[in-house]
Amino acid sequence: MPTFVPDVGPPPGAGGPSRWYLVRQGELLTTSEGTLAANSPEELGLVPDAPPVFLGMLDGQPCWAAGFDRGVEGPAELRWQELRALGAVWPAEEWTLAGRAVQLVEWARTHRFCGRCGTATERALDERSMRCPACGMSGYPRLAPAIIVLVRRGERALLAQGRRFRGRMFSALAGFVEPGETLEEAVHREVLEEVGVRVRQPRYVASQPWPFPHSVMIGFSAEWESGELKPDGEEILEAHWWRADDLPPVPPPLSIARRLIDDWVADVRDGVGGRA
Repeated sequence: MPTFVPDVGPPPGAGGPSRWYLVRQGELLTTSEGTLAANSPEELGLVPDAPPVFLGMLDGQPCWAAGFDRGVEGPAELRWQELRALGAVWPAEEWTLAGRAVQLVEWARTHRFCGRCGTATERALDERSMRCPACGMSGYPRLAPAIIVLVRRGERALLAQGRRFRGRMFSALAGFVEPGETLEEAVHREVLEEVGVRVRQPRYVASQPWPFPHSVMIGFSAEWESGELKPDGEEILEAHWWRADDLPPVPPPLSIARRLIDDWVADVRDGVGGRA
């Protein structure tokens, strides 16, 4: 497995060719075969809209990200592809690093001026921040925590169709954590708001960076406690209890939602959990 070491600048003595992630508002420049076009902007005759961002070292190779305006086209033999679509074909390590590139390019683009006094910011050399030379305020990359929870009910699990889903797909429930709220409180609130049921025993499972646009998904499983399903009609269009042997279309393997579902399916097959 490749080893990636994040950093804000190349270490002393770093040499050799760099690896480039060229970003256009959530899209990556790729070859026609769908692999990363790792050439530098200069090699491709492209001009970034801001100074490139250093990502870190991948197996000793410097990695950079550069952003471009929506109207910029690449060479004829290359094409722009959405990061979300690449998740179905790229290895997890490559896709995660590409997600880091997309998030940091967007951060650099949207923090060019101080949010307190309006002065043009300067990129810090010793940490990942944009600093205001006038008032000293630092702007760090945004990170929005969101919970995602698979609610279990014996040998069935709650999967829902969200309004924003592409195509007909069912997934675990998710939502952003509010200020002053614990992760567990967010689990209880989101499930109750979106489908009208109460849960118990929320249990942390895993987390995943989710660059759409700058989230970290914190995965839970929880047990149904009471209530009947009543989708809110705004974020959730449909919600049903599904059996492990009769699942609807679900998210791809790369997503943490799929991990929660696969873990539950494995538990059901192994006889873990009771009936409800």
